[in-house]
Amino acid sequence: MNEKAFTASPLPGLPAPGSLHAWILACRPATLTAAAAPVLVGTAIAAREGQLDILRFVCSLLGAFCLQIGSNFANDVFDYEKGADTAERLGPTRAVQAGLVSPRGMKVGMALVFGIALLAGVYLVSVAGPWLVVIGVASILAAIGYTGGPYPLGYHGLGDAFVFLFFGLVAVAGTVFVQLGTVPPLAWLGALGLGAVTTNILVVNNVRDRLTDVTAGKRTLAVRFGRGFAWGEYVGLYVLAYAVPLVAGWAFGVGPLALLGCATVPLAWANSRDLARLEGRALNPLLGRSAKVVFLYGASLALGLWPWGQA
Repeated sequence: MNEKAFTASPLPGLPAPGSLHAWILACRPATLTAAAAPVLVGTAIAAREGQLDILRFVCSLLGAFCLQIGSNFANDVFDYEKGADTAERLGPTRAVQAGLVSPRGMKVGMALVFGIALLAGVYLVSVAGPWLVVIGVASILAAIGYTGGPYPLGYHGLGDAFVFLFFGLVAVAGTVFVQLGTVPPLAWLGALGLGAVTTNILVVNNVRDRLTDVTAGKRTLAVRFGRGFAWGEYVGLYVLAYAVPLVAGWAFGVGPLALLGCATVPLAWANSRDLARLEGRALNPLLGRSAKVVFLYGASLALGLWPWGQA
């Protein structure tokens, strides 16, 4: 692949190229809530089923963080090389586009964090079985293939499905499988909720960038079907997420604590209202607030599903 010409000329006020601060910025710490939340929910469901191993939890969380960071690194460098991240970028600073990290350096960093994820996975495979190899390899390939490779998912309107699948269904089910060796129906229900709220981070990003994405040839759902469709998707995903605690209480006998998962409804409502009326850079704070919903929703749902008082 021919790399886009790179010149390290960071903007004033940004960290020094190659510095620790530059790499922390590239990790996108705010997005790590999307990695932590499904592990919390999956662990609570496993505990509810009578099994909780702390070392498995720690390795699951480490692996999830590394997969998220690796995905962020891949997105950073491949979007730059494909021309989606330019000086006209509306979103938060991206390390390669801003001259803070070279494309080659970012690819090395991506390989390192995926390597750490694999190391955590070695232990998990030893206790959970070879099926976890399939999950781990698929997650890494999907993270790279989101913006890289011959058919980048994010450039063909498949980004939303990717996030829903891997940061919802796979993340929650994988966490539960590591603990139990099986995935009960309640885990799939919780996974739907996490997939929905996490996908909404991407929806905001795609609404904000839809005009520049057209120039870069990035055909997200917001580009293909328009702003109104994207807003309807955002609201619909929140509706799905908040149906999960209700169904958990009704169909699985979780009890009234399941309603803790609805604690973030006011914030989700405010987010939906702002997505309908804001444009461009004004949507950047909404990215952070949508990520905040992911963590608060996941943490409150985990608390609601935790087996309080059970032997």
